[in-house]
Amino acid sequence: MDESTFKRLMSNKQRLPDPMRYKNAAVEYRRVGNSGLKLPAISLGLWQNFGSVDNFEVMRDMIFTAFDKGICAFDLANNYGPRGGSAEENFGKILKENFSSYRDEMLISTKAGFPMWGGPYGKGGNRKYLVASLDASLKRMGIEYADIYYHHRPDPETPIEETCYVLHQLVERGKALYIGISNYNKEQTEAAVRVFRELKTPFVLNQVCYNLLDRRVEADGLKDFARENGFGLIAYSPLAQGLLTERYVHGIPEDSRIKKSFTLKEETLTPAFFAKLAKLRDVADARGQTLPALALSWVLKDEVVPSVIIGASSSAQILENIKVNPVFSAEELATIEEICKS
Repeated sequence: MDESTFKRLMSNKQRLPDPMRYKNAAVEYRRVGNSGLKLPAISLGLWQNFGSVDNFEVMRDMIFTAFDKGICAFDLANNYGPRGGSAEENFGKILKENFSSYRDEMLISTKAGFPMWGGPYGKGGNRKYLVASLDASLKRMGIEYADIYYHHRPDPETPIEETCYVLHQLVERGKALYIGISNYNKEQTEAAVRVFRELKTPFVLNQVCYNLLDRRVEADGLKDFARENGFGLIAYSPLAQGLLTERYVHGIPEDSRIKKSFTLKEETLTPAFFAKLAKLRDVADARGQTLPALALSWVLKDEVVPSVIIGASSSAQILENIKVNPVFSAEELATIEEICKS
C-alpha cells in the first residue's frame, strides 16, 4: 500500500457521508416484487473481504464509497468471515464509528442456516437456531433489528412450517422488518410461499445465485414463479465469483478468489471458456461497457430482479461495477444467448 493510499484510508476515521449522495446517486432504486420496499440496483455483499483477516480501513473505505454512490443496502450473514461472525462485527464497528446517524438510511440484511457453532442447535432452520442466531447477529452489529432476515438454505430436517413460522414471529417481535429465503429452488420456494401467505408474513425476496453462466432459476421455473407471485429474486455471485471479470485473462493471481474458494475450480478456465468471454467482451465493447458491467446489467434486465449483490476488495471495484445499463435490444439479447449456449 503506497503512502497516499494509506493517508486516504486513515482519513476515513473523520470522514462524513457525501451530502449529495442521493442527488448524485449512481444507482436506481427498484421496487421489490409487490411490496413497498425498494432496493438499490447494486447492493454490497460482505461475504468476502470483511473478515477478521482483512484490512479494516479498506473495509471502511468501501462502505463509504458504496454509501456515497447511493448503495444503501448491505448484505451479511452470521457465518461471514473468516472467522464466522467477524464480518458482522467489523460492519457493526464501522456503523458505530461512522454511520450511527445514518442507520435509518441503510437496509441491513443478515442470514442464518449454515453451520455457525457446534452441537445440534448451531445450524438449520429450527426455531432455537434461527432465534439465537438473529439475536447474536444484532448484538455483533449493534443494531436493534434487521431490515431483512433470510433463512440461508433449506433444511430437510426441519418442517417448512416451523421455519416459516419462527421467521414470521421474529417480524412480530420487531427483530426483523422483512423476511427472505436463500438458495431455495422452485419447489422449496412454493412450499414456503404457501405458509408465508397464510401467515401474512412480509416475505419479499429469495436470494439466489444467478448470472450469465448459472441459469438454474430459469431452468426450474423459479424466476417465473417469483414474477407471478409478487416477490423478487436478489442475485448473489452475479459475476460468477469473478469469472465474468478480467481477473483471469492473464493467468490466476495468487490472491484471487479461485485460489481461496472451494466453490471455484481452476479447471473451469479452459480455452473454450476464454473464447466465450472474448465474445461477451465484444458485446460489452459495442455497448460502451466493461465485461463486468455487461454481466451485471444483464441480470438486472428483468424487474423481478430488483438488485444484484456485488462483492469487492477495493473501492475501485465498486466504482467500476456501478456502471450498469439494464436496457438491451432484442439483437443484443439474442447474441448473448447464442454466446452463452456455445
